[in-house]
Amino acid sequence: MPSNQKPRLETQLIHAGRIRTNLHENAEALFLTSGFAYESAETAEAVFLGEIEHYQYSRFANPTVTMLEDRLAAIEGAQACRCTATGMAAVHSAMLSGLKTGDRVVAARALFGSCHWIISNLLPQFGIEPVFVDGADMEAWRAALSQPTAQVLLESPSNPMLDMVDLRAVADLAHAAGAIVIVDNVFATPLLQRPLEFGADVVVYSATKHMDGQGRVLGGAVLGTKQWIEEVFQPYFRNTGPALSPFNAWVILKGLETMALRVAAQSRAALAIAEFLESRPEVSRVWYPTLQSHPQHDLAMRQMSGGGTMVTFELHGGKAAAFRLLNGFRLITISNNLGDTKSLVTHPATTTHMRIGAEERSRLGITDGTVRLSVGLEDVAELLEDITQALVEYSGNWQRRAALI
Repeated sequence: MPSNQKPRLETQLIHAGRIRTNLHENAEALFLTSGFAYESAETAEAVFLGEIEHYQYSRFANPTVTMLEDRLAAIEGAQACRCTATGMAAVHSAMLSGLKTGDRVVAARALFGSCHWIISNLLPQFGIEPVFVDGADMEAWRAALSQPTAQVLLESPSNPMLDMVDLRAVADLAHAAGAIVIVDNVFATPLLQRPLEFGADVVVYSATKHMDGQGRVLGGAVLGTKQWIEEVFQPYFRNTGPALSPFNAWVILKGLETMALRVAAQSRAALAIAEFLESRPEVSRVWYPTLQSHPQHDLAMRQMSGGGTMVTFELHGGKAAAFRLLNGFRLITISNNLGDTKSLVTHPATTTHMRIGAEERSRLGITDGTVRLSVGLEDVAELLEDITQALVEYSGNWQRRAALI
């Protein structure tokens, strides 16, 4: 490859950010150490003054974690990255590092349950005003961002209803209001959508999901400009301690090496399953970004290069029907995680979005019959067989119950 040519994404997922020691190891080194030594007291002083670049303490920085941060920055197209212990630590620290009493935060209503809690419950405790809007309603965004605002938080596609937000339009409105835009891009991954290219300022991830992708470790990532990371985020991060363990960073580095292959295969399978579910009489509705039936299909096609690994659908019969279906799966596992090589299914109303309450779930379109499926790497035909047999069992139970009523 010519020296002036930037490596392609699949190559960066394997090689970007690598640090080799004098032993010339091929796999990334795992630095399991809490602290680092100095040649002299004078050197230690100079390091803490910022005059010498030197690792100090793994809560601040660690070589294995640095490799992961540099690799993620390369594949995201960001200037800088800091990794955190979990995805929620990434969201929380990205927000709180730049907020103060009296600030105002505008958020798309369609958020993961814990993110919703931060906006609706935590921020008001510090005198920060939360404002929720329907992410698809541009008039609502214009009204909410017609006055000074500190931050905008959104997911696109959202969890679990796969709602899309027009990133470019919202970023333009937010910047005019003085806000920075934070996008949770976990469902799309940096392989299928790059929010920074649409005007976002900060991107956050749960690296627990597709980046590890094998259900092993927790992790998170915050990406943005070098100036924002160093001047706004780093002081908060350094002093509050949501640091990622070096071991987890090493596992995620290994996960990134196969991420492109996994996400591509899982996305193909997800589309096949979404199309199949649309044909089933037991299913009242299916959400998948690249389906023609998705209400924001055109926007999804402009912002994303693929539909992703998640399929959401709604069953006739509510909670009882959803539970019968989930309990009927033989191959697909009930779990609230996602982005795994194993196909996982959950019932959002009683798990991930339980605590936001029935009224808020209704606003988001999450019914008692809503099911979220994270499509894995199993043989697609076998996944369809498992879904079919579970639907047939559910359908028979439902029809028998309807006859009794």
